[in-house]
Amino acid sequence: MRDAARVTSALRRWSLLTVGVLLWSAAGVVGYRLSAREPRGQPPPRAQGPTPPTTGPRLTGVGPRLTSNETSQPLSVHGEQLVTGLRLSLGPPLSLELPLRVVDSRHAFARLPSGLKLPEDSPQVVVEARLVSERADCCEGQDALTVVNDTAFPDLTGMVASPDGRTLFVVSPPTDTVYALDVGSGHVEALPVGDGPSALATWKDASGRAFLGVVHRFQPELWVYALEARGAPRVWPAPLGASGLEVDGARGVAYIAEQVRDTVRAVSLEDGREQWATPVDPNPRALARWRDVLAVGSLQTGQVELLRLQDGTPVFTVAPGPGVAIVGGRTEPFRAQVMGGHAPRSLVASARLGRLFMGSLGPNVGPMPQRKEVHGSSGVSVIDPATGDFVRHRGFGVGMTEGLALDDAAGLLYAADVALGQVRVLDARALVSNDDRVARDAVLQELVLAPPEGTPLVRPAEDFSVKGRAGPELHSGPRSLVLSQDGQRLYVLNRFTREVAVVDAREAREGGAVVARRLPVVALRHQAKRQLGQVLYSADLGRTGITCDGCHIEGHTGGLFYAKKYPLRIYRSPTVQGSRDTPPFFTPASQHSLAETASFVGARNRFHNPDPSPSEVEALTLFSSLIATPPNPYRGGDGAPPPTVTLPDGAVGHPARGRALFEGKGGCVACHPAPLYTLDQDAATRGQYLDVGTPVALPLRLEQQDLVVGAAPPSLVGTWDVWPLLTSASAGYGVKDGRLVVDTRFPLKKVLEMAGPAHGDARAFSPQERDDVLAFLLTL
Repeated sequence: MRDAARVTSALRRWSLLTVGVLLWSAAGVVGYRLSAREPRGQPPPRAQGPTPPTTGPRLTGVGPRLTSNETSQPLSVHGEQLVTGLRLSLGPPLSLELPLRVVDSRHAFARLPSGLKLPEDSPQVVVEARLVSERADCCEGQDALTVVNDTAFPDLTGMVASPDGRTLFVVSPPTDTVYALDVGSGHVEALPVGDGPSALATWKDASGRAFLGVVHRFQPELWVYALEARGAPRVWPAPLGASGLEVDGARGVAYIAEQVRDTVRAVSLEDGREQWATPVDPNPRALARWRDVLAVGSLQTGQVELLRLQDGTPVFTVAPGPGVAIVGGRTEPFRAQVMGGHAPRSLVASARLGRLFMGSLGPNVGPMPQRKEVHGSSGVSVIDPATGDFVRHRGFGVGMTEGLALDDAAGLLYAADVALGQVRVLDARALVSNDDRVARDAVLQELVLAPPEGTPLVRPAEDFSVKGRAGPELHSGPRSLVLSQDGQRLYVLNRFTREVAVVDAREAREGGAVVARRLPVVALRHQAKRQLGQVLYSADLGRTGITCDGCHIEGHTGGLFYAKKYPLRIYRSPTVQGSRDTPPFFTPASQHSLAETASFVGARNRFHNPDPSPSEVEALTLFSSLIATPPNPYRGGDGAPPPTVTLPDGAVGHPARGRALFEGKGGCVACHPAPLYTLDQDAATRGQYLDVGTPVALPLRLEQQDLVVGAAPPSLVGTWDVWPLLTSASAGYGVKDGRLVVDTRFPLKKVLEMAGPAHGDARAFSPQERDDVLAFLLTL
């Protein structure tokens, strides 16, 4: 038996390992059992205490416990003796009463409305939840609901330019804003948009008219603005959960990536009709056109899929494999052990060079004879779209490559490093050279983007640019790049300082690019500590190439990493969303608070150069704790699951029947009780490691992995958007020819198919019962 102190001590002995990825959630944990006294395959006993007699309706829980005012959020209400006519009362400062949809005596549903206004300087509020009715003394029980104040926290995540180059359009999803920035005068105008604008594109149609397109995460609409005579936008239907937008103006087609059903859809700009829809790898985002194909990058598999523009037919799936060329960075010596790719953060296509450029952490390195921990190496990868070959990765070894911009005529590629506050200028022709030595010399300049004077710093000024550390420019956070048509100006969207830097790029090939102007987009006056936490989440102060965002992109999951040496294993990278309520954290789970995790992991990520200060720990803890689970798209307008749900494989399930099976025949609630559907939500039952018969590891060089059984039961809230599943990533990934391949895009189904008697014995379900349970799980 290892108690928490011994686990922590053991982990600290490994603190000089080459990677410290932030695996916050117990969902990503496997390895050893905290208590040898627990029977294998059996859940721990839940804490038993005297239950007071219930004389009427009683509230036992509300889930999720962490939500956001960014949009409307469905809530699940659990209780006893629930009856029609009850309402959910939320105390100050919300002071709301929500109607309940009661489906039986233990389950009800509500919907938290959008547009909730909170004090601007409050990053979150905690409100008391109770049941009420016309009778003043009708009900018992209470729970706490935390609402994150995202609508007062502008976050600039994307930028495009008008075709004439006079206006930049910048999107802030949490505040439902698109800013129009006049680059000549610096004047900023806010455009009306829908709920959760997520991606932008500009284009000219066949007659030369200019347009701006906006797709949304929470509103299934494409808004199209005519830029010459700007007025009300034309609105077309679009998929829910839109995450990427690419437009072919000459053909009059918008290509939209979405993350609910994980598809790319072609929509006519003439009449809004859908021309085709193609399933792609989970959570697509980055899009780029090259000749007659569309490149689509998956944040969770790390692969790039090429689809025909005409009909969406898949052409190639591109991913690095063993032996791929790696030039520069820490993974270069381990090219023989490459097992796949990391999340494509950006894609640009070169018509002249016939190549795609991708910004990412590069090839994903797996088990090796040296039994080392390794991680990605941020940089730029080269893909041949004509053959589907992953040509090369030029790794930088530090920072995190985010946005890309290409000057095809001059042969220059610009790469934003959000973790270091720099823009790298690269020779694009050198990157595609057949000679690795030429590609190694592709970096022409590293342009520092210093933050404005007076910007609050995460540490004292004297702690930067010493002992090999990054400089204060890491507070800028360059995210998106736009190049003027003549290639003379580069516009850099600085996410953390909420401004656009205008770079004079006329001497870029000679290493002479300079920042000429700064154009503020939106003032940031509130939630100062949260702002610093956002910087720390992405920053690479120690220049190790390791950041929280590197493994948990945008607070979610980025596939999997071979990253932990205690025990040495391939692990999936779990989501941070909503994980604040399900400690313990880290891998193996040994940190009992987010503050403890921020301190420990923050130190590892920097290789202790330096250890995080108390104020850094406080800011990073706050920021991480505010990453909420997004609203479930499988729920109805009243917050309740619909009568039927169409599954990703086309089958139809009944959520209500599935809930009864989950709580009854399946016995799933023993390890996944409401409201968060995990034992880790309660102090009396958390931290348990159970052997329920699920695969211990992916079958890739097993002799170089530590095959120790046991896993913590993860929270099932938000599982509809998690890929892969199981700690080993076996529900999602397979292995072929020494590398990882996508085995299924529907990992929940795979979990049930491989479940044995110790894991709910889901194989005992009939096919329809299995589909009903899957429908229920998708609605959590």
